[in-house]
Parts: sequence; structure tokens; C-alpha cells
Amino acid sequence: MIQNRSDRVFNVVNVFLLGVIGIITFFPLYYVFAVSFTDPSVYSSNEIRLLPAKWSLASYKYLMSTDAFLHAIGNSVFLAVVGTVLSLLVTSCLSYAISRKRLQGRKWMMLLILLTTLFNPGIIPPYLLVRDLHLINSTWSLILPVLTSGWYILLMKGFFDSIPASLEEAARIDGCNDISVWYRIILPLSLPSLAAFGLFYAVAYWNTFFTALLYINDFTKHPLQVLLQNMLIDASTAAGGSAAAEMMSEQRIPPETLKMAAVVIATVPILLVYPFLQKHFAKGAMVGSVKE
Repeated sequence: MIQNRSDRVFNVVNVFLLGVIGIITFFPLYYVFAVSFTDPSVYSSNEIRLLPAKWSLASYKYLMSTDAFLHAIGNSVFLAVVGTVLSLLVTSCLSYAISRKRLQGRKWMMLLILLTTLFNPGIIPPYLLVRDLHLINSTWSLILPVLTSGWYILLMKGFFDSIPASLEEAARIDGCNDISVWYRIILPLSLPSLAAFGLFYAVAYWNTFFTALLYINDFTKHPLQVLLQNMLIDASTAAGGSAAAEMMSEQRIPPETLKMAAVVIATVPILLVYPFLQKHFAKGAMVGSVKE
């Protein structure tokens, strides 16, 4: 394809502008990474360069030595792993059930699920429910109320609808019941959708913040995002309390390097998981959107 001068000028300007925007977008992330690995003594003397003048893991070592930070990481890992597994289990089971036309009351169930995607109950009704279930100050209060999503159920149902009914009929001839068909036939064929929705659920659980502020009063049960917010707002809570702040002052670690190290720790896990699910993500994200 032959391009005239105006097209070439447009392409050059377009590439240049996109490159500048990309650099502007990437630089804050790079700055956080560089500061987190900067030696505290170098940072204290304001010797900041594009690359740290002296690399150090002091901030990471200190964070990983504090009980508050370890508790926060453990809570977030529990939420991401257990919450994601339970959410995928409930979502796939319910989606498979309403995708079967022989299910009695199927249309009413679908209508009720659809209503949950159209109307948001707000803050007070979920809080009253969690309180009446005696889940206040419990980690399960961050999982059970958001165990599934009506939108994800409808999307996964569309994927199950695309699976030929002949596969299920053949499995039943071999003696499989509904649970066996779901476990041996449906789930293996649903890996792309499970990978896509699993990533959505994992990111949501890992980034749990607002509900933790509402339902959790014990700081030892706070997830990582709440602790990170406390660190970014108030340096005195950099490691979860006054005792940790005293340790920080004794080690002469600047609060800024601790904050940046915490941001990196909170961001890296999701970035590491995504490449392994990328091959399923594009296909899984489109499940149920196109029917043959």
C-alpha cells in the first residue's frame, strides 16, 4: 500500500505522541520500582537517579519482618485463593444448572439473577446481612457476600449452552449422573472460561478494600490493600502500628521506600499470574457472546 506524504506525516506524529504517552504512563510505575530498591542511605541523601545509585533490599526485608505486613499478605492470599476457588465452584455449578432446560423454575431463577445485575442494594443491606450472620470481624465476610456475580453466571451459561447436548447424552448412557457430567465433561471443556473468570475473581479478591473497612475491625485481619492505604496516608502506620514505626526509625528506613516496596509487593502477584492465563483469557472473555 502506497502512502502519500500526509499519511506518512500522520503516522510519524501518531507514533511520537503514543510513545510520549506511553513513557508518561510507564514512568510512575518505574519510579515506584526504582525507589523500592534504593538503599535507604542513598534515598535519605536525595541521591535519586533514573537507576538507584545503590541497590538494596532493606525495605523489602523490613516489611517481611513485621507481623502486621505478614498478616496482611496472608489474609490477601487466603482471600485470592480460597475466594476464587469457591466463586468458580458456585458460578460454574449455578451456570450449568440454569443452562439445562429440564430444570424447573429455570426462567424465574434467570430473572432473579438478571435483577442482581440491574440493581445495586447499596451498603446498608449487605452490612445488616453480614451482621445478622455474625460475620463481622470475620474473613468470611469478605468472601460470602460476593461469592458469585450475576453477570458472570449469565456469561458462563452462554458458554455451557454452546456445548453440544450429545456429549451429555453420551455420558448419561455410560452411567454418569448430573454431578459426574459436570465434573468429567463440562468443566474440562470450560477451561478458557474458568481461566478468564478466575482471573477476574482473583483480582477482585486481591484488591479487597472497601468491604474490609466496613466489616473488619481487627487490624490483624486486614488485607494488604487496607494496610497499604494506611501506609500511604500516614507514615506512622507504615508497618501497622507505633511499635513497628519505632523499629523503622531505629533502622533509619525512610517511609517512602517502605511505601514503594509495599506497592510493588501488592502489584507483582497479579502481574505474575496474568501471563499464565493469557492464552485462555481472550477466548474465555468472549464466552457466550457468539453462537453458531
